[in-house]
Amino acid sequence: MKFLGIAIITTIIGAGGALAEVVKDGSVCTVTPLGSGDDTPQIKKAFQQCQTDSQIIFQEGTYNIRQVMEFTNLKNVSIDIYGKWVWSADNLQYWIGNTLPVTYAGLHTGWKLGGTDIALRGHGKALFDGNGQVWIDENKDGSNRKGRPINLTIWKGTNVLVDGITWRQAQFWHTFVAYSKNVTMTNLDMATWSTSRWSSVNTDGVDTWNSEDVTIRNWTVKCGDDCISVKANSKNIDVRNVTCYESGCAVIGSLGNGNGADTVDNVLFQDFRCNHSSNAAWIKTYPGQGHVRNVTFRNFVISDVNQPIYVSPCIYSGQNCDGSRLPIEDITWSNITGTARYNVAAGMHCSSAAPCKNFKFENIDIKTKAGGAAKVLCSNIKNQADMGLKCTGTCPGNWPQELDGNR
Repeated sequence: MKFLGIAIITTIIGAGGALAEVVKDGSVCTVTPLGSGDDTPQIKKAFQQCQTDSQIIFQEGTYNIRQVMEFTNLKNVSIDIYGKWVWSADNLQYWIGNTLPVTYAGLHTGWKLGGTDIALRGHGKALFDGNGQVWIDENKDGSNRKGRPINLTIWKGTNVLVDGITWRQAQFWHTFVAYSKNVTMTNLDMATWSTSRWSSVNTDGVDTWNSEDVTIRNWTVKCGDDCISVKANSKNIDVRNVTCYESGCAVIGSLGNGNGADTVDNVLFQDFRCNHSSNAAWIKTYPGQGHVRNVTFRNFVISDVNQPIYVSPCIYSGQNCDGSRLPIEDITWSNITGTARYNVAAGMHCSSAAPCKNFKFENIDIKTKAGGAAKVLCSNIKNQADMGLKCTGTCPGNWPQELDGNR
């Protein structure tokens, strides 16, 4: 980038007289942290001054984030973060009352980033700390919580790169990709866990929704729910080389609980390692409208997984399973090896009103943790006889999301 014009220095005075600067030199904005207080004003100032054909550099140090951030009109901007960003934990009521809606399921985010041709790079140094334990304790094992912020949402973005960032203790989902196209997310490390009596529920690694052409590479995720989740109206999603701990690993859904048709097309999950996870290769829908087509789960090594292969058209409720008209078809599981926590390798109940079809299995070798053969339970799969995996029994419609023992 060229450096044009005279440098513009904006000095921001924080609490206790601490100083921070935003230096705009031509097309480059350089930000230094206060060290205490609230760094959100100078972060916003930098994005305001350098939102087009620019570079924003956040130097090393700790940046305290105490306000929501929305930067959705960026154009050709490179964002380089070398410091630690910490989201405040002592003003939960502010976050609950001011987080930004993301449309999906009434959820909210603390940071929207969007526009065209954006590169967000952490260079292996950026650390995002969401102070998630306070949100875990506030949520008390509840489900989705209005106002509990998703850490980073790629919102209406086109040609977006996110690379080289570490997350620790996210408030809710680590990342969300919505209404976006051509998004690449590489070399990311995420971990959220609980140290209290309450679990880290709904701390997904990423969820895609109403987005297409999303590429994910080289992730490590420890979280309390879905590691990688592909939700409604996602298309052309390519995910490879991911290690998941304590999570749903590779997930389609949930979808089919809205008023319109929810669709998922052309998804590849490849080269996954699922460790002590709830599921490994999972498709979960409500009995609504839409379809799931052309999904491949390939090269999975699993260890101590509750339900390695799972398909359900009535997730959570276990009701109206055979009334669902949301077809699930053209699904491949290939090279899935390792251990199931209990004695079930696969539980697949498809709707009798819209049976699954074109299921294909290749080289499936899942044993029980104790070393014995594992069951394959199937219902309403059209090509069951020649799909490449022998079913040992039927799978009931009210099959639980989590097993708690052998069946």
